[in-house]
Amino acid sequence: MTLNVYLSGEIHTDWRDQIITGAADLDVSFGGPVTDHAASDDCGVAIMGAEADKFWHDRKGAQLNAIRTRRGIEAADVVVVRFGDQYKQWNAAFDAGYAAALGKSLVILHGPDHAHALKEVDAAALAVAQEPAQVVDILRYVLNGTLPTAD
Repeated sequence: MTLNVYLSGEIHTDWRDQIITGAADLDVSFGGPVTDHAASDDCGVAIMGAEADKFWHDRKGAQLNAIRTRRGIEAADVVVVRFGDQYKQWNAAFDAGYAAALGKSLVILHGPDHAHALKEVDAAALAVAQEPAQVVDILRYVLNGTLPTAD
């Protein structure tokens, strides 16, 4: 049985690579958003034509990205949402809420500095992790029922 995992949220660090590498021996299929920031921002105008107004430029990109995001979250067994240390990540919060509304198994990933700000998001999750390695351990436990070994 393959576990479909959607990796949502922060795109400025290698947390996705850490999880994918750590779970290489597991029967897991990963999906996620386009993480090339410029491509994600400009996809709408690159495909459907330029917009003079930045609002419409951004709107075209957001709507096109929503097709990928909605499909990925809807198809996922587990949705992992990472909140990074920088930037206001409203899209990550939206993805977490969407996944929760669909009844998806939700894992939130963030550092301790965001614990208070994300308390409602954390309350909707089935697990809250601080490190990508913990997400790998969660996936391993879900698939195999095995606990991490002590170092």
